[in-house]
Amino acid sequence: MFGRRALVAALVLLFGMVGAHASSESATRKFSAEGLAKVSDYIRNEVATGKIPGAILLLQQHGKPVYYENFGVRDVATQLSMSADTIFRLYSMSKPITSVMAMMLVEEGKLSLDDPVSKFIPAFAQMKVGVERKAEDGKATLALEPLARPVTIKDLLRHTSGLPYGYHGGGLVRELYAEANLFQSNLGNADFAAKIATLPLAEQPGTVWDYGFSTDVLGRVVEVASGKTLLQFEKERLLDPLGMTETAFFVADPAKFPRIAEPMPADRNINPTTPMRDIRRPLKWESGGGGMVGTIGDYARFAQMLLNGGTYEGRRYLKPETIALMASDHVGPETKIAREHSYYPGANSGFGLGFAVRTSVPTGTSWPLGEYRWDGVGGTFFFIDPEDDLFGIFMVQTPSQRGRIQLDLKTLIYQAMGR
Repeated sequence: MFGRRALVAALVLLFGMVGAHASSESATRKFSAEGLAKVSDYIRNEVATGKIPGAILLLQQHGKPVYYENFGVRDVATQLSMSADTIFRLYSMSKPITSVMAMMLVEEGKLSLDDPVSKFIPAFAQMKVGVERKAEDGKATLALEPLARPVTIKDLLRHTSGLPYGYHGGGLVRELYAEANLFQSNLGNADFAAKIATLPLAEQPGTVWDYGFSTDVLGRVVEVASGKTLLQFEKERLLDPLGMTETAFFVADPAKFPRIAEPMPADRNINPTTPMRDIRRPLKWESGGGGMVGTIGDYARFAQMLLNGGTYEGRRYLKPETIALMASDHVGPETKIAREHSYYPGANSGFGLGFAVRTSVPTGTSWPLGEYRWDGVGGTFFFIDPEDDLFGIFMVQTPSQRGRIQLDLKTLIYQAMGR
């Protein structure tokens, strides 16, 4: 498409990408060279104006890269060029990986979506729901109420467990989570789950989509059900066989430290009080919700496996019906599940078992229904578009610019397809 046959051939070798869908099977849209040039111009401008040090974008259709470009540098301090082996903090793009591990156990009968979490973490049976009550003087107090029903595995997968992220100013339950300092505690997964079980839930299970520590608890469930640590199970069943050799919870080899992508010096905080994690430091906490690091090539193998319906290079990881279940909306109107005020999937999307799922078309676009996706607070995002047999991955480290860039890029990408 760009007259870069050598580059595309090299990418196939680098990423090992093999698609299950033949382009002749459908009349899916193709990208225009002019449209993709606008995508490149946009990212180059972000680098040139000092908003980001660098980035990588991959678009892959029918199992082959149709666009791949490195932009800028990994880190302005080193001025090392961005490259395919650059290592990024994935943050919440860890969640789909943990969700896939859980669904492998569901397929094997070691987990059921309807299982109570307390079957694997007994302390969850004693959890309560925190309900704010105001006294006559207007002062809020926290009352603890029993669970109307247990938290289930499905609740963890779709973020309806009542386990929020903590922050100050978000109500008394979130204040307790903020004071517990769970992000900085560096507990192992067993101790993490034990600590979170001492806190109240923010809502009754199954009633509200509330983004939080659900997938971290799911990671502990995976450990108990599999009899292995989360990373051991991931490496045995997904990472090693899929060829995701750079994906882990920190960068263990100092020789790889120069390959780590860093944000701009003034853009290194997730929020005013939380800096981006130093992934050079070893961690006990294998955070299934936000702890993984990896390269674009590793995540491309994972995305292609999902797009292929659970297979990659002749090996099956999940059944097609399992992928379809994960990529279906599980918080739609028929469920009567409410949405927390900052509903990150957005008004045109529901949420499946590990991903946002597009359920309606944004005004002024013809974006495909059924697209599923997620992103990370460090700036990375990916999307899978079954209708067009396409996935895209954008790797960057920029906590402050991520929302704006993601929307702009998705718009330009789909315009380049004529959507």
